[in-house]
Amino acid sequence: MKTNIELFELITAMPARSAWRRGVKAYAIEMVEGVWGDFPTPHRLLHGAQTWREYSYGGCALIYDADIAERLCAPSEYRKTREGERAPNPRETWLDVQARALSQAATLIATVSKEGNA
Repeated sequence: MKTNIELFELITAMPARSAWRRGVKAYAIEMVEGVWGDFPTPHRLLHGAQTWREYSYGGCALIYDADIAERLCAPSEYRKTREGERAPNPRETWLDVQARALSQAATLIATVSKEGNA
């Protein structure tokens, strides 16, 4: 198992070409930084929430639609959604999209902790 510092360094060094991937990487870095001491297990990463949706809706990550959109969207998508004023798609809210990204960030952390890279 890797320490939080090793995880932070490995995740920080990972390439992220798309806006989505950069956003997932940013969430992963924040999640590793938020769990000090023992290895960041999925339970510890959730900070008491049962799901990533509950984590997102509970205010444990970004809370404003504009901030979420800015983190996860390419510039053209960001403009298309009027800087987060419009819903990302007909089936989700920005908090749902964030929950999906948080789930992927947790998977990234687990993968990096096992392999050393993703």
